[in-house]
Amino acid sequence: AYELGEKGIRVHIISPGPLKTRAASGINHFDELLADAAARAPARQLVTIDDVGIATAALAGDGARLITGETIYVDGGLHIVG
Repeated sequence: AYELGEKGIRVHIISPGPLKTRAASGINHFDELLADAAARAPARQLVTIDDVGIATAALAGDGARLITGETIYVDGGLHIVG
């Protein structure tokens, strides 16, 4: 973000919570991990691909034009619980 800022380029990290995807379905006990994540997250639900896309689109808009160098957690608050 620092190196690209003067070129008008904003940089962020998008950190989603566990996502139910075809690739993840190959992970042992993944359904249990998803259920645990949904139960522990303050929002009490899982994140979807659409949730990540909506947050990313919001960052691309003019309303976020001076936001850069941030880690954006799209995880229903899961990252704040231990």
